[in-house]
Amino acid sequence: MVWDERVAALFRRNLQPTLTYWSVFFSFGLCIAFLGPTLLDLRCQTQSSLSQITWVFFSQQFCLLLGSCLGGVFKRTLAQSLVALFASSLAISVVFAIIPLCHNVVVLAVVMAMAGLAMGCIDTISNMQLVKIYQKDSAVFLQALHFFVGFGALLSPLIADPFLSDSSCIQSNSTLNATSNLPHIRKSLVPHHPGNLSYYELPMKGLVVTRVSYAFWIMALINLPVPIAVFFLLYKERLVPCFNNGSLPLLSADELAMETQPAEKDDRSGASQSAQPARGHDDLFSCCQSKNFRGAPYSYFAVHVAGALVLFMSDGIIGEYSGFVYSYAVEEPLSVVHKVAGYLPSLFWGFITLGRLISIPVSYRMKPATMVSINVVGVLVTFLLLLIFSHSVVFLFVGTACLGLFLSSTFPSMLAYTEDILQYKGCATTVLVTGAGIGEMVLQLLVGSIIHDQGSYSFLVCGTIFGGLAFMFYAFLLFFHRMYPKPSSEVDAFSHEKPAMTNDSGLYQS
Repeated sequence: MVWDERVAALFRRNLQPTLTYWSVFFSFGLCIAFLGPTLLDLRCQTQSSLSQITWVFFSQQFCLLLGSCLGGVFKRTLAQSLVALFASSLAISVVFAIIPLCHNVVVLAVVMAMAGLAMGCIDTISNMQLVKIYQKDSAVFLQALHFFVGFGALLSPLIADPFLSDSSCIQSNSTLNATSNLPHIRKSLVPHHPGNLSYYELPMKGLVVTRVSYAFWIMALINLPVPIAVFFLLYKERLVPCFNNGSLPLLSADELAMETQPAEKDDRSGASQSAQPARGHDDLFSCCQSKNFRGAPYSYFAVHVAGALVLFMSDGIIGEYSGFVYSYAVEEPLSVVHKVAGYLPSLFWGFITLGRLISIPVSYRMKPATMVSINVVGVLVTFLLLLIFSHSVVFLFVGTACLGLFLSSTFPSMLAYTEDILQYKGCATTVLVTGAGIGEMVLQLLVGSIIHDQGSYSFLVCGTIFGGLAFMFYAFLLFFHRMYPKPSSEVDAFSHEKPAMTNDSGLYQS
């Protein structure tokens, strides 16, 4: 990938904050993927039932969604943003360290809820900060950001795997019956839906034998450099209390002047900027205030809603496919051997990570709208082919890999595209992150209930329907993009001069 000099200079000028946000998103990925593989060992540690321990899934997912909604509260100034990232990344290390000390399922659920809040803040803040720094050039940097979450999500199960119990980690008279089914139970566990596992009797009382604590302590140490990196960025910006020379605005003075009301353009003092933050990019509740809607065309709201619905479907597909592809494969008509079917979720996440890596150079040459078009069409076509070849085990593996590739770059491309439509003055980041989080949680629960009632074949039918809806909502987004008012020539001229202005602003410069 060969960058032009302007983008390369912008990246060099913002190298430290960009690398910091990428590392924080690695922390997000590390935390999001460890719970599934370790859940049975945590069940033993808390001596709880399968239905009780799956509430830990729900507490993490619900608070992740809540943290995504509230993340914008901490983005009014650079100081608030970085302090929130520091606290969130440090909280993840603390959570990893104290999970082995949680011997009650309620306490464990509370701890995972704290981790979910931290992850939600990281998700919203990191995406928004990169959009604010790079704006029209943000697509490639967002692709790299989401590669790091995929890398973290791949790494944490690999760290946990050597420390997982090969036999039941609660020694009792019923241990022998449970031991042979343990790998199947581990792969079949999905958030808050253990109904298809209720007939497996796992002991709840007895001698607890598990080494999973070492995995969590290793992950806590691996994650520790992340809050340190955020602290160094705070120190460089003189936002550490003993070096504080006044709270710096999140945007430069020129950027604030462009994004605030005309009456505020001449007010450049630090106190005034702290009291009156830039328009747009607020938390979800601030976005819903009526003052933000005055004079906005209907297409303004339609772009937000259509973009959120596309990600509702695409992230929902990621959640439901990774959660249920194993259960689908081991049931009739495929009846794949449990050990072979266990590779499907890993294959899916592996190709998501590979796709995000490939998308970094591709996104520099291809417009975000084109990438999203390829993604939604590819997902729909892949599901249709999976339905046609539903009796082929080979095509199930091929289709799983293709789905991972097509879904990999949907979120960052959609975020860059939607923010570009709204000229970086809407609430797109917060709305899209929230919509994606709701979709991942809701569609997984919905598909789990449908599969339980209608059988395994409904898994592909649901995926095809969701893929078709994602395509339809994206077509609506393209239509509303045409209806959305074009920026005036004055705004265009201003945006062309913005890189030079940013150079003199001192934003993220020593």
